[in-house]
Amino acid sequence: MKKFASLLLVSILGGVISIGAYKFFSDSPEKVEQASVFEQPTLLPTNFVNNPTKTSNAANAGIDFTVAAEKTIHAVVHVKNKITTVAPRSIWDLYNGTGRPQTQIGTGSGVIITPDGHIVTNNHVIKGSNEIQVTLNNNKNYIAKLIGTDPSMDIALLKIEADEELPYISFGDSDNAKIGEWVLAVGNPFNLTSTVTAGIISAKGRDLNEGDNLSQSFIQTDAAVNPGNSGGALVNTDGELIGINTAITSQTGSYIGYSFAVPSNIAQKIVSDLLEYGDVQRGLLGVSGGSLNSVVAEKLGTEETQGFYVSKVFTDSGAEKAGIKAGDVIKKLDDVKVSKFSDLSGYLSSKRPGDVVNVTVLREGNYKKIPVELKKEKVRASVNLMNMKLENLNKEDAKKFDINYGLKVVDNKNKQLFYDLGITPGYVLVEVNGNKVKSAKALQEFIDSYGEDKVKILAFINPKGQYERFIFR
Repeated sequence: MKKFASLLLVSILGGVISIGAYKFFSDSPEKVEQASVFEQPTLLPTNFVNNPTKTSNAANAGIDFTVAAEKTIHAVVHVKNKITTVAPRSIWDLYNGTGRPQTQIGTGSGVIITPDGHIVTNNHVIKGSNEIQVTLNNNKNYIAKLIGTDPSMDIALLKIEADEELPYISFGDSDNAKIGEWVLAVGNPFNLTSTVTAGIISAKGRDLNEGDNLSQSFIQTDAAVNPGNSGGALVNTDGELIGINTAITSQTGSYIGYSFAVPSNIAQKIVSDLLEYGDVQRGLLGVSGGSLNSVVAEKLGTEETQGFYVSKVFTDSGAEKAGIKAGDVIKKLDDVKVSKFSDLSGYLSSKRPGDVVNVTVLREGNYKKIPVELKKEKVRASVNLMNMKLENLNKEDAKKFDINYGLKVVDNKNKQLFYDLGITPGYVLVEVNGNKVKSAKALQEFIDSYGEDKVKILAFINPKGQYERFIFR
């Protein structure tokens, strides 16, 4: 009996040990595996160089630049200008007022904006040119005709005659462009084929001269723009033209992160004016003043630090007739916010005389919306230089001499110029110090800025159509 009890006890203990062993070997591996999963450290890559799976932020965001590029690259052209000047090469040339022709070549880009061959580029790309050549993206060459320019906004309009309809880029609304929006800069700098770079709009309403040039209001972008890309297209992701690439800010002369474009609304208005009127029609508000900031606001005794402070309202201007007063702060033009002077000047540059602009002003703590009709800029018709009276060319004289610049001598009371040099009424002054004379206003601005004593070289076309150049010591 005792032997049976001992066997029974051993059997029970053996069963317990067997069950325990089974549970140990069946349960433990599962727990160990789970522990290894949760405790395994996560490794994050810190170097993405040569990672074939790495994509750009734009691609990750689902932005496709290929459609915009395909729409635009064939409408951007290479522009080459030839500038021929006559300069003295010896002391005898200097003494006799003669010289030998010298030719310089300048290059840039341009944008076809109509299927019949109108091209927008920068004024500085074709400035002073005697001949302008345009090369399309298919390597076809054309001689371009200069339709007109707006030096203040650095825009020029060209025309080529092609046997077929040309690819072109449609204007977009630059006022609707937003900071942070993706854009492409398209240029043709090396006369090969068009090149494309991408970036975002970094800022709007940039004034590079801090108000010295009343018309400056650039779009700033970080899309790479280098010398030779001037006059090219800035387009949005829909392939619409929102700017003409114009300038870079750089200490090296090459792109370092800042480039600037004339907004398309301004460029389109300039083009329309040149085609319809032959010159740029500027609508004037009739006020002067400056941008507000904390320093100016403190001096003026106002808490406003953004907007355009009106210090003077001109007599008989649209602003005066509408009731705008000195001391008003302009906060908006139509739906465009005015934070600084370039916001105001840039928007007005897209308007013409006769247009009505709703001006929102802050006056004594209250906002007022005042409709103002813009007035036409008064054109200076004549100017006096060295006791000569000169007037802007009329259409007949421009056609006779086949030029679109210069001032006609209508009276000359300078005895030396009249009797010794033979400059009589009928002569056309075309250059001062080697620079083309565009208008009486431009010449007067030169005289006001530098004085007549800075005039060293005058170039004329005589009544027979011959070029004459005079050097003054």
